[in-house]
Amino acid sequence: MLPCLPLFIMKPLGTASGTSTVHRYLLNYVYLNFPQSCCLPFSDSVILFRGITRELFQRFPWIFLQLITAAISSASTVLKNLELAAVGGSDVRVKMLAAPINPSDINMIQGNYGLLPELPAVGGNEGVAQVIAVGSNVTGLKPGDWVIPANAGLGTWRTEAVFSEKALIQVPSDIPLQSAATMGVNPCTAYRMLMDFEQLQPGDSVIQNASNSGVGQAVIQIAAALGLRTINVVRDRPDIQKLSDRLKSLGAERVITEEELRRPEMKNFFKEMPQPRLALNCVGGKSSTELLRQLARGGTMVTYGGMAKQPVIASVSLLIFKDLKLRGFWLSQWKKDHSPDQFKELILTLCDLIRRGQLTAPACSQVPLQDYQSALEASMKPFISSKQILTM
Repeated sequence: MLPCLPLFIMKPLGTASGTSTVHRYLLNYVYLNFPQSCCLPFSDSVILFRGITRELFQRFPWIFLQLITAAISSASTVLKNLELAAVGGSDVRVKMLAAPINPSDINMIQGNYGLLPELPAVGGNEGVAQVIAVGSNVTGLKPGDWVIPANAGLGTWRTEAVFSEKALIQVPSDIPLQSAATMGVNPCTAYRMLMDFEQLQPGDSVIQNASNSGVGQAVIQIAAALGLRTINVVRDRPDIQKLSDRLKSLGAERVITEEELRRPEMKNFFKEMPQPRLALNCVGGKSSTELLRQLARGGTMVTYGGMAKQPVIASVSLLIFKDLKLRGFWLSQWKKDHSPDQFKELILTLCDLIRRGQLTAPACSQVPLQDYQSALEASMKPFISSKQILTM
């Protein structure tokens, strides 16, 4: 049988009459694995095309390019009404309060993330919910508690859901809603990268790119709380001074542009502060190469994203003569390698920073769930400084 990635037919959105308990959720209905599969819009449905192999594509490229272009143009998400499952003995029914749109969510919808759910799937890997009801065997949660997903792929872009108790982690309800909704991914990633790769001491410096990202802002704040100095690289833009001032208000010591990072004058930069022993790369390409050049001997660059969609290029001389280390970090893998209790401990550590005012949520724009399309579009625009958060 020819290898293929099955798509499915999504009928037009209908009414939900006759359902006792309904909720709305965002459902991804195009899942492309170019060029092994393709779909063609037809009427109000999506019709399946199977068996499009690389050989067929090479023989009839223009035909399939048109089909694939049509498929990509139709790729979207839809709101759908479904009936909630009954609450079993170990189940917890929750009402979603807020859920952000992260780059990893977009990557998962596009099918190019390290963890992909079975389709049809609910979008959203992060968010905060309130417990409504619990099953008879649930001992760690009660109605009114706030909870966040224990792992990615739970599907948070919905109004209500029934999950197993093990799929949720309780968080304090005395922290800001936006902080709770955005705590489970970016701040966790920032904290672990600062703690796990170099034994940094107060006064040491860290350099990072994509400093305006959710992780970048968390790195700035957590590093400041630990007594670390940060060098924060951002893309040049018309409002660069405004962005620089905002990042410095979070605790950034220096904010520079990608262009400034490449200038020869950077060698004088470290007369006033130590060379960094840790670099955090979310971009790749030339930006990551420049980060490597600034590292102290024996330093480490940790890659946790690839916004430029370009490979990390490391100079042979830097690896040999400066003994630099290249590492990667993925929070989902960290969770697999550590116990649920260790993740809970990490969450409580971040909650303490939030309570002390040392860690705040990134700048956010709250968008009602029914306006999800505009939120998705805004989240993919360049130079957007505000994270889109869906509210239910």
